[in-house]
Amino acid sequence: MPRPATKSDLIDVATENYSMLSLLISNLTEVELNTPFDFLKDKKKKEAHWARDKNLRDVLVHLYEWHRLILNWINSNQNGVERPFLPLLYNWKTYGDMNMEFWRKHQKTSLKEATKLLRRSHDDVLKLAESFTNEELFSKSVFKWTGGTTLSSYFVSATSSHYDWAMKKLKAHQKSCKSK
Repeated sequence: MPRPATKSDLIDVATENYSMLSLLISNLTEVELNTPFDFLKDKKKKEAHWARDKNLRDVLVHLYEWHRLILNWINSNQNGVERPFLPLLYNWKTYGDMNMEFWRKHQKTSLKEATKLLRRSHDDVLKLAESFTNEELFSKSVFKWTGGTTLSSYFVSATSSHYDWAMKKLKAHQKSCKSK
């Protein structure tokens, strides 16, 4: 599907991808749920996240933490507290370290809690997106704090694009489980 160009598209694609992710998760077998992720043999999977995430919980809390990033960023800036999208310790070259920190933070979070956290944060992100107009979402430089990009690009990144990423990872895990 093409990148959303309207608020309605943005909400629809995020909702659809979240639903597809939820369906994929609900269809995971016990073996798939209980087998640790292992992508080390696949030389094409070089990015750090392939080694970082070991199970479904890790994927869900990653999505949750990226929801928290956008929620905190927008709420702070709308309330007059300027802050960048990424926490001050990180930038777009070092955000992998931030993702590892998220991973460490949630090693004691249960899958059940991770599922609840993600469901709530997904709803909160969509509710926040709904509060903006098409112009606010899709015009560059409407808000000083978005820099030269659109607010919608952050919403797409934190929702539908990230859900695509999660589905690819889960499907790769399913395939890995079947080949064992």
